Amino acid sequence: MSTIQWLKRGLIYAPDNRLPWASSHAQIPTVAQLSGDVLQILFSSRDAQNRSRIARLDVNSNDLTEVLSVQPAPVLDLGKTGTFDDCGTMPSCVVENDGLLYLYYIGWNVRNTVPYHNAVGLAISEDGGQSYRRLFDGPIMDRTAEEPYFCATTCVRIENGIWRNWYLSCTGWDHIDGIAEPRYNIKYAESRDGIHWERQALVAIDYADVNEGGLVRASVHKEGNGYKMWYSYRDRAGYRENRAASYRIGYAESSDGIKWERLDDRAGIDVSASGWDSFMVAYPEVFQVKERLYMLYNGNGFGSTGFGYAEALCEA
Repeated sequence: MSTIQWLKRGLIYAPDNRLPWASSHAQIPTVAQLSGDVLQILFSSRDAQNRSRIARLDVNSNDLTEVLSVQPAPVLDLGKTGTFDDCGTMPSCVVENDGLLYLYYIGWNVRNTVPYHNAVGLAISEDGGQSYRRLFDGPIMDRTAEEPYFCATTCVRIENGIWRNWYLSCTGWDHIDGIAEPRYNIKYAESRDGIHWERQALVAIDYADVNEGGLVRASVHKEGNGYKMWYSYRDRAGYRENRAASYRIGYAESSDGIKWERLDDRAGIDVSASGWDSFMVAYPEVFQVKERLYMLYNGNGFGSTGFGYAEALCEA
């Protein structure tokens, strides 16, 4: 497979107070639908109480920095009191199947012994992404006997009738400087319907060493007979304050999508010398428009500076 270098094209969107319920962050940009020259992008913004809701904007697919519209209402509001997503919703992946759009999203709860708990929910759109409705009030993926902490970001692809899923799986919490910090890697699961998942705790991307703390937001791209994955990774401690310990985008290759080889030095993208993505680059979403391959990604502050994009330049 060819090596890809990414040319940064610029910032697409940053929080600008045009939405009263979106006072900060534009996090985990997720491609929802391409219709003609209009590309729908979902992302997560936070209100004044730090609760996340899913937002949507449309951009010109020929120039992703041209924002055509921002939907005034949340795509998916908070869940019912007491449910898995009553403190927040964040997009993770959108998949088209039989004319429906399946939106896999992250639900948030606030906790006492640890700061939060995540699980994966599912909403569907029957009108080309104009609106979404929850398929269930409960999660379709949560903690299990073998994975007792939490799960979150998913990357779902359908191949030969099999729904394939590369997802974040928390493996435990560390106490660092008096704060409970989660540690998570990327695991793999399969499904026949996109709802009921066969999980065998198969690790797709594991920690590089004991100092690594988080692997999140896989984005899998099939090329020929092989697979490429971009994801983000961070250190176990100091990633909020220390630039060198914060999120970077990693890269891996696989022949079957199950066993992967980490090749982070070939990710083709890094932080900038200055500006909105100079401290961290995180949460990549790789997708194709016509003959061009793009990457959406977040910059500093876990999306507090918004999200931008890069275009792939192939090398031999």
